[in-house]
Amino acid sequence: MAETRGVLLPAYVLADESASMGPYTAELSNGLISLCEGLRAEPMIAAKLRLAVLGFSDDVQVRLAIADMRTETSLPQVAIRGLTSYQAAFDDLLDRIPADVQWLRGEGYKVHRPVVFFLSDGQPTDGNSWRKPHATLTDRSLTPTAPNIVACGIGDAQARTMVEVATRPEFAFVARPGTDIGQAVAEFFHALTASLVASGQALNSGNPQLVVNRPDQFTMAIDEVG
Repeated sequence: MAETRGVLLPAYVLADESASMGPYTAELSNGLISLCEGLRAEPMIAAKLRLAVLGFSDDVQVRLAIADMRTETSLPQVAIRGLTSYQAAFDDLLDRIPADVQWLRGEGYKVHRPVVFFLSDGQPTDGNSWRKPHATLTDRSLTPTAPNIVACGIGDAQARTMVEVATRPEFAFVARPGTDIGQAVAEFFHALTASLVASGQALNSGNPQLVVNRPDQFTMAIDEVG
């Protein structure tokens, strides 16, 4: 039997690129650059991770296909456009994650349960159509590679929706009322980077676990819905 090359944690950033995010394009781009550079600065940690960046609006566009940040030289570029289709986001993940995991296994790796970091500044513009693909994606009996989903809402995104998107109540966050949205985007990426570094360290420690840090100026969404 071939020797396992190691154990990886696939991480997906699913960022809202709808028109309402237009004023915060710089913060979104800078946050993604900071994330990539933060992982490159921790090569021992990056070795345990594979990162993908996806932008969603009317559809999903790949900003960074699943990659090893130690060797990836390109930086993801956002493109603001369209509405806020949660269905498009979860339909895409439903196809993408199992295929990525299969590919990584084919490369000789063992794979931990993937994690998705979801950021949106608004409610879905496609009604409830996202619920079916989301339910299939997160049902481990239907989708063995079902990811953990961390959901962060800013702007008009409602706490209850973030709780429904996240796979655990403690994985759902919303920015505090009055928080500057640009600052909230920056805090999201800062916390995301810290979460991935801490999770990578946990993989190295022999006690693998997913570490999720609450972004500054955010509260747990479950506290908002009571």
